[in-house]
Amino acid sequence: MTRSNFANLVLAAFLVAGPAALTTAYIVQPSVSSARLGSIGGGSSFSAAVAPRVSDFRYASSVSSSALSSGDMTMRLSVPSALRSFKKLRGASTASSSSTSRIGMSDAAAAAEPEEVKKNFLQKLKNMVPPANERKKLLPLALMFFCILFNYTILRDTKDVLMVTAPKSGAEVIPFIKTYVNLPTAIGFTAIYAKLCDKLEQKDVFYACTIPFLIFFGLFAWIIFPNTSWLHPHAFVDAVAGRLPAGFGAPLSIIRNWSYAVFYVMAEMWGSVVASLLFWGFANEVTTVDEAKKYYPLFGMGANVALIFSGQYVKWVSKMRANLPPGVDPWGVSLKYLMAAVVGCGCVMTGIFSYMQNNVLTDPNCVDQEKRKNRAKKKKVKMGMRDSAKFLMNSPYIRDLATLVISYGMCINIVEVSWKGKLKQAYPDPNAYSAFMGNFSSATGTVTLVMMLLGRTIFEKFGWRTAALVTPTTIGVTGLMFFALTIFSSTFAPVAAALGTSPLMLAVLVGAAQNILSKSSKYSLFDPCKEMAYIPLDQESKTKGKAAVDVIGNPLGKSGGSLIQQVMIFAVGSLAAATPYLAVILGVLIYFWFKAANSLGGQFEEAMEME
Repeated sequence: MTRSNFANLVLAAFLVAGPAALTTAYIVQPSVSSARLGSIGGGSSFSAAVAPRVSDFRYASSVSSSALSSGDMTMRLSVPSALRSFKKLRGASTASSSSTSRIGMSDAAAAAEPEEVKKNFLQKLKNMVPPANERKKLLPLALMFFCILFNYTILRDTKDVLMVTAPKSGAEVIPFIKTYVNLPTAIGFTAIYAKLCDKLEQKDVFYACTIPFLIFFGLFAWIIFPNTSWLHPHAFVDAVAGRLPAGFGAPLSIIRNWSYAVFYVMAEMWGSVVASLLFWGFANEVTTVDEAKKYYPLFGMGANVALIFSGQYVKWVSKMRANLPPGVDPWGVSLKYLMAAVVGCGCVMTGIFSYMQNNVLTDPNCVDQEKRKNRAKKKKVKMGMRDSAKFLMNSPYIRDLATLVISYGMCINIVEVSWKGKLKQAYPDPNAYSAFMGNFSSATGTVTLVMMLLGRTIFEKFGWRTAALVTPTTIGVTGLMFFALTIFSSTFAPVAAALGTSPLMLAVLVGAAQNILSKSSKYSLFDPCKEMAYIPLDQESKTKGKAAVDVIGNPLGKSGGSLIQQVMIFAVGSLAAATPYLAVILGVLIYFWFKAANSLGGQFEEAMEME
């Protein structure tokens, strides 16, 4: 018998006879004696039962070489006959007591299979739960991040309501705030932060940066906003506006509503300072690289739960005006409830931070104390604006990473400001505007939760490069769709009528979908890609690179798009007239974003291979 035919026979026997065939298949070998079969079967009765069958099988397999060469089909026919012999053998073995015990063992093995599957499933669930030492730091971090993002969502929605619906203001003001107020404030804060890091411990820096935010937001709701009628210089600005061209209306609105502009900047800085700088810096201090790979995406999911809760809270507060007595400012009441939630969550956040300082950072099971001491001994990296720019330009890796951050800031700003202009036309009332933004935030959180689940699959199956390209693709496609609806609104009027709405509301809804998809892809893919890109770098590059991106990249991205819109507004007269040019600029930015992502993807893969 040839080796291949022997293998086929064993396979067929296994399929027909089941588990018992693993033992009885040895009979196909001519050298197997009846004594060996007895030892295999486990008893003499098995040997006596199968002995005649063995001789028959040997006869079937002992085909002469001359018969094979003449094309005789005995060998081919012996396979099915052997199978029949196996079936008869199986029946004979069931009649014996020893074979009965073997069948019982097979049944027990079959019954044990579901138990084994159940154990494997339970083991997988157990492996998904972090060990006690990791839970001790991950759960407080997740709750901290929840509080920070809960506040940021409320502040982000509130700042837009204040500035866009302020007297003699609109969405056109936002680019000027980002360029002439937000950017200088960010640069000034960077200098102050560097001084604080030199003079204070890191935990004291955290308190020194967060507590002033909470104090300001509380004062704004209870003291500043109720007195804006005499705090804002409306008469003075009206006198100046009468002597200047109409193009200066947006900058003058910032001066007219200066307290709203300050609130806008403080809300923006909360996201940059507390979320990006302080929280992630602290998280990187207490977690290892392996823990970050496993649990940072879960932080993102928790953050989007915060988006859902905060969005519904904003919506609930906005609806309270229906039950207020006459003569009460409904927006003023809503603002107090919103800022009370911000201050309350801020206090919870600082309390958790204090707990981790006293109970987590001092626990050797949670944080490597030796590494922590070594980090404390290392000389701090000091980098000013000039040094940051020089380091940024000399490192292709950091330069591409900064290009991603700058491109996102510019692209989202270009589309978002135009959308908010349409949104003000649809919802001129502050409470209606705020209620819409509450639903918008909840929808963003829900979609991002789904994107988080898909994001992990994208990372596993397609890698970093593909994950990094999802966000520019989403912003490019949806942004151009929104601009098309804005530019060719009359063309899409029949479509809007068929859908039972107006071209304005259709543009608002498409713009909302664009913002939701863009932000969800940012939270689920762009931010993890950005943080992951720092992992393969050496410690010096991580520190200097992150400082350079935070000092230059973030403000430049936010103000760059604003500067482009300002130039367009001065050139063509209004934001609506500048829309076609903004669509072209968006396409150019997306192209450079794609180029930088592809370049960084190659460098990232090479760096990971070298580790």
